[in-house]
Amino acid sequence: MRQLGFDDYDAFYQFSIEHPDRYWRAFNDFNGTVWSRDYDAYVDESRGAPFARWFAGGELNWVDMVMRWADHPATRNQAAIVAERESGSIETVTYSELRQRVQGLAAGLAGLGIRRGDRIGLLMENGLQANITFLALSFSGVVVVPLFSGFGVDAIVSRLGSCEARAIIATTGFSRRGQFLSARTPIELARAQLPTVEFIVWKPSPEGPALSPGELNWYDAAATPPGTLQAQRMRPDDPFMVIYTSGTTGKPKGPVHTHGGFPLKIAHDSAIHFDMKQGDVFCWPADMGWIAGSLVSCSALLLGATLITYDGAPDFPDWSRMASLIARHRVTHYGASPTLIRGYASHPERALAADLSTIRLLVTAGESIDPEHFIWFQTHFGRGTCPVINYTGGTEVSGAILASVVVKPIPPSGFNSASPGLDADVIDLAGSSIREQIGELAIRRPFVGMTQSFWEDDARYLETYWATVPGIWVHGDLAIQDKNGVYFILGRSDDTIKVAGKRLGPAEIEEILLELEIISEVAAIGVDDPVKGQKLLVFVVTSDVWQGQAAELETLVKKQVEERMGKPFRPNAVFKVSLLPKTRSQKVMRRVIRNIYAGRPLGDMSALDNPPALDELRSVIAGSGAA
Repeated sequence: MRQLGFDDYDAFYQFSIEHPDRYWRAFNDFNGTVWSRDYDAYVDESRGAPFARWFAGGELNWVDMVMRWADHPATRNQAAIVAERESGSIETVTYSELRQRVQGLAAGLAGLGIRRGDRIGLLMENGLQANITFLALSFSGVVVVPLFSGFGVDAIVSRLGSCEARAIIATTGFSRRGQFLSARTPIELARAQLPTVEFIVWKPSPEGPALSPGELNWYDAAATPPGTLQAQRMRPDDPFMVIYTSGTTGKPKGPVHTHGGFPLKIAHDSAIHFDMKQGDVFCWPADMGWIAGSLVSCSALLLGATLITYDGAPDFPDWSRMASLIARHRVTHYGASPTLIRGYASHPERALAADLSTIRLLVTAGESIDPEHFIWFQTHFGRGTCPVINYTGGTEVSGAILASVVVKPIPPSGFNSASPGLDADVIDLAGSSIREQIGELAIRRPFVGMTQSFWEDDARYLETYWATVPGIWVHGDLAIQDKNGVYFILGRSDDTIKVAGKRLGPAEIEEILLELEIISEVAAIGVDDPVKGQKLLVFVVTSDVWQGQAAELETLVKKQVEERMGKPFRPNAVFKVSLLPKTRSQKVMRRVIRNIYAGRPLGDMSALDNPPALDELRSVIAGSGAA
């Protein structure tokens, strides 16, 4: 604001919307964005707004913005990454050492034949090795495809098969609650179904078995002398990451993020919303397989802060683990999901049993948070004086659509601003702005950080975000903006399920269950849960061959989902019905099932084709005692 001559935040935000070219030039100067060739134009919209290209004519590799801190006198010997494992072991690298490690691994991967433009799967617990790998792949001009460490076979195959990945870099396993969990089986089974995957580079876990002779070892590749290797020169619209996310229908979709998009948006948000500065210490435990993993890493490393990673259960050996970590590493910025915050609030004696006085700012994201727990987080973790930044956006937009800034009053569970540079609005289905009533969260113009498209699927990308109101990005969240300009998110306007902050589409679950001969129809829904945020419920219609008991059916369904998608997605409950409510075009009305379970009004029922299904649903749910 000072750089642009503003002393009023709202005027500053309005400038960012009216003059985005001048705003982003000022931010790039403020940020010290490292260009190997400066850009000619802020944006190229020759292919239309949905396919805008940013910083046309420029050249950069975003990793250079991390590596620059190795040459800065104040940061070359500062810790860049401090990685703590559940066992208590700690590894630290300075910015100077980080550059050497990234260049060395990049040289090692080049020796294995990995080339610019290859898509490489990355399934690794968050820690030093995962972050070095993430940086080295981007440094090399490779497209990284992050994978959640809890994924089952089908989830891995659908993602790596879609982008024709050439290799996988993976952990052999990790510790959770003191037990070693092997990751090898789903990865090896997936590879057998992926003809384009030529090899796997394994990072052996210290708790697991040694690699077999002939297997590629991550540590061997990382030990390669870097020589004079330099980062690949990339255009701002060259992809560096395809990170898959789930919708309500079909296979996972693959948002494409570029060197001139995601990293600049995250550097922007880290400065604007998180008030991050060189020398700060940021901890926000996140899996590298979700957008939060790369977001957190970039937030710290692009701005010269210290990144604290933690690989393990946040309540192991008890609920004091995170508080002691904060005290041990003198964390200044701490992020937690609403699910984790609810856990802390349920165990305050342990969760607060350490010195939290170094915290300057708190972040919550990943799902909606209620005002009660927002205030608890601020009062107890933040001593009543630290701002809590509620942050919402999504995999497809890189960072925030809505967030808060520290120079305005922050409403509990709300957002005091749209993110500068994004012309966000709440609209009706005609595209008109509305206030003090529920509408669709939308963005009126293309913006830095938006996905370039879905991987080789422009049609689905256009249908998902640009078809509801032509010319406007409609995000799929229900929102309301009050008379004071404060925003609140009211949930998804589609059927996407979010279990403990992990987003999945019902189609992924339903397709797996329909492979069972005993199931003829299935509907998966997410409903509110005080611990997980949402819990997964499955409603099944059995085929004529099924003659078993309800308890046996529930066991089979839960086992199938756990084995194929991963333990975090195990259904909370399974309901056997003879009918699912459907429209006249035979689409399952998941919204209706969800509303019956929650006891809410059913909404528009004009499309319902089989009303008897509703009475049965009410009876089955009431009889289970689960609602």
